[in-house]
Amino acid sequence: MMITGVRQKTVVKENGRIEICSPELPGGAIVEVIVLVEPESKELETTEYLLSTEANRNHLVQALRELQDPSGYVYVNPDAL
Repeated sequence: MMITGVRQKTVVKENGRIEICSPELPGGAIVEVIVLVEPESKELETTEYLLSTEANRNHLVQALRELQDPSGYVYVNPDAL
């Protein structure tokens, strides 16, 4: 028996209702539905990760310090690549 997967993104409707419409789903078929909820803000996830450990925080602070010194910038000509 081969398992077929259907992956779709949709928006949760009023009262938590979700609709999936796919011609690959034959009427009467028994299916298992797994719902993965995307975080509201991916930026928040990144910020949380960057601040999650002392090493990450130190690295971020050092990177911000380096940005204040333009003499350390490396300029690249995209045409030369």
